Amino acid sequence: MIMKNLLVLMLMVPSFLGTTEANLSGITKAIGSGDAQALGQYFDDSIEIGILGNEGFYGKSKAISMVQGFFSKYRPTAFSQVHKGAPPSKDSQYCIGNLTAGGQSFRVYIYMKMSGGKTVIQELKFDKE
Repeated sequence: MIMKNLLVLMLMVPSFLGTTEANLSGITKAIGSGDAQALGQYFDDSIEIGILGNEGFYGKSKAISMVQGFFSKYRPTAFSQVHKGAPPSKDSQYCIGNLTAGGQSFRVYIYMKMSGGKTVIQELKFDKE
């Protein structure tokens, strides 16, 4: 029984990592192109948004609107991942990246967690460098 459970767990971890990598690719593409709607498809139902020091928890539609406002003011031209990682449990992941937008540089922090069988963003922050 233990071996069977271990086998199931071993089969699930690569699946989660593959899903997370695919999602992270879509997330970074959406940020780099300034597409708040595409990015919003990865948001959890409630998400912590931080934009230039203004932070709070918002519903998905309000969060998309806030990010769209940021992208309208600072039009993204490039995004690159600087670092990513996951805890040993592999049930969450984070990514830190650099965003060039509106002629300025921003540090972007993304925290994702497995929820309902999919990877969702639970925290997204944009800070000036």
